[in-house]
Amino acid sequence: MKFNYVLLFLLSGLFLSSCIKKEPPSAEADILSCSLSGDVMLREPIIENSRVILTVKADVNRTDLAPVFTLTPGATIYPASGTAQDFTNAQPYLVTSEDGNWSKEYMVYVTVAGITTEYNFDLVKQYVRPLYTYDIFYDIVPGSGDTLDWASGNAGFALTGMGTSDPASFPTSCTDNGNGGKCAMMQTKDAGSFGAGVGMPIAAGSLFQGTFNTISALTSPLKALRLGVPFEYVPTSLKGYFKYKAGADYQIDGKIVTGKTDTWDAYAVFYEVTHDVTYLDGSVAADNFSNANIVSYARITDADRKETDEWTEFYIPFITKPGKSIDRQKLKNGGYNISIVMTSSINGNYFEGAVGSTLLIDEVELIYASED
Repeated sequence: MKFNYVLLFLLSGLFLSSCIKKEPPSAEADILSCSLSGDVMLREPIIENSRVILTVKADVNRTDLAPVFTLTPGATIYPASGTAQDFTNAQPYLVTSEDGNWSKEYMVYVTVAGITTEYNFDLVKQYVRPLYTYDIFYDIVPGSGDTLDWASGNAGFALTGMGTSDPASFPTSCTDNGNGGKCAMMQTKDAGSFGAGVGMPIAAGSLFQGTFNTISALTSPLKALRLGVPFEYVPTSLKGYFKYKAGADYQIDGKIVTGKTDTWDAYAVFYEVTHDVTYLDGSVAADNFSNANIVSYARITDADRKETDEWTEFYIPFITKPGKSIDRQKLKNGGYNISIVMTSSINGNYFEGAVGSTLLIDEVELIYASED
């Protein structure tokens, strides 16, 4: 009897061991987070599919920085995390998956604080993929020569399969028909069967200072917009030139609504960065700029959101929220962000608008107070 129990125990052990298998090595090779030691960062790192952007204070020595990376489980990175390098120019990093079968190259950029305040949208580069190409506007950071990209929803639109090798097939693109040169063109597009299938039948053209999180685009579209770049001055007004033509058929939930006309939007928001609020998202305007971190905002009025085929100037003063004041030392240290936002359909965040609505924007200027 004892022998039978022992035999049964041994057989059970063999059976269980044969059922317990080790997890297969991971095939992912991604950078999940990145940090620098010391109080040198001005904003959260921007981590995209093939690049990482770190924004540091103007007095930081970029010739000797050692980024620390968090990777997908089991992955390795070369150069190793914590290796000091000269980031006067972008540096390449190679991430290799745990199973060794996959690798991905990232370019890591370190840029200094500061943004330009005049935007002619003459500087544009193209994001080229085998099936599509879209435009990315950028500015030159004064004093450093670094570049700072404008964000748009083009990366999200690429998921629909409606984009082609012609950048104008995307909601946001560059056109030569500016007010004396190139300009930004935002156009509300049909998102095709894929967009309709996920409840996002249209895609409004948009342009904003910040980043677009593609991962959030399908699950929480408003959170896909991460608004804000560091700004060391107090903004007073926003001005520029526009043309606008609304599309023919306004739609809600993919259905045409008669008697309703599309319109555009432009606003700017200036806010304090805190531990809990490092950026604002696409709900800021819909919430009537009620977020407690917002210091001031500027938004074009209903009367000025008109259709015109002539270049027309707009001027929007910033409104300071009651009880708000500026911490001058925190302002100097990059503790406040700003974002300018423009779109071809005011309710595009909710996938309402008219396909074909077209907004042209040029010669935008952010005006700020020159005195403390």
